[in-house]
Amino acid sequence: MLKNTRKTLYLFYFVAPALLLYTVFMLIPTIGGMFYSITDWNGLNRNYNFVGFANFIEAIKEDPDFLNSLWFTLKYVVVMVVLQNALALLLAVFIESRTRFKGFFRTVFFMPNMISVIISAFMWTFVFTTVLPQLAEKTMMTFLDQSWIGDPRFSFFSIVIVSLWNGVGYMMIIYLAGLQGVPQSLKEAAVIDGANPFQQFRHITLPMITHAITICFFLTLNGAFKVFEVVFGLTGGGPGRATQVITMNIYEEAFSNNFRYGYASAKSVILFVIVLIITLIQIRITKRNEVEA
Repeated sequence: MLKNTRKTLYLFYFVAPALLLYTVFMLIPTIGGMFYSITDWNGLNRNYNFVGFANFIEAIKEDPDFLNSLWFTLKYVVVMVVLQNALALLLAVFIESRTRFKGFFRTVFFMPNMISVIISAFMWTFVFTTVLPQLAEKTMMTFLDQSWIGDPRFSFFSIVIVSLWNGVGYMMIIYLAGLQGVPQSLKEAAVIDGANPFQQFRHITLPMITHAITICFFLTLNGAFKVFEVVFGLTGGGPGRATQVITMNIYEEAFSNNFRYGYASAKSVILFVIVLIITLIQIRITKRNEVEA
């Protein structure tokens, strides 16, 4: 009994610093935001009034900018979850199939992830506004000479391109770890049975890396819903509000123009509930397939 108690205390001592930081910087602010979501606090005054669910009703029924940003974010999430995981898995399979220069390819594809997202956005702003028009002029590829940032038809694609460039490498590393855990004996048995490379990937490799797929889908889904820096650095939510994501709408409500901190907190709670529900559904589906595999 004494030995188990001592072991538990040792475990608590190791976890305590991280738990303290998580409580101070994550848990308490989250609870505070939920509390302020039912008030009209402006973020500065000590006095505020309780308004119940008025903030939530206003956000859902009377705020078209919030709803538009929500739909734009959902579109971005769907595109990013599909493309980022598909490209990351494709790169991981390509690198794992190489017999030489694996370390080189891993470094090259992962390197963009080491650059700050906001810096990447500024870099790509120069590419979209200066490099591509000149490249189009020199090479006669006129399709490159577009208003990638100023035109709502192309600004969404510019955001997706930069997001993929910055984030695919991280997911690729996770998929690589999963691919390296696939037993070689299963692949050899499939080859003996006459399976082609596509059949090997579909029936052997893919089921064996479902744990990596679960992790990557979870990370991509949450990261896409919380996107801010790339949009802020590239378009600022413009032109107009055409590319405003939900996090930028919340930021604008709380700090930029209106200083309605309570109202912004209510929007944050709505985003939290949406992400929570979708994440639980995603984990349930992927985990079920992982068990079946």
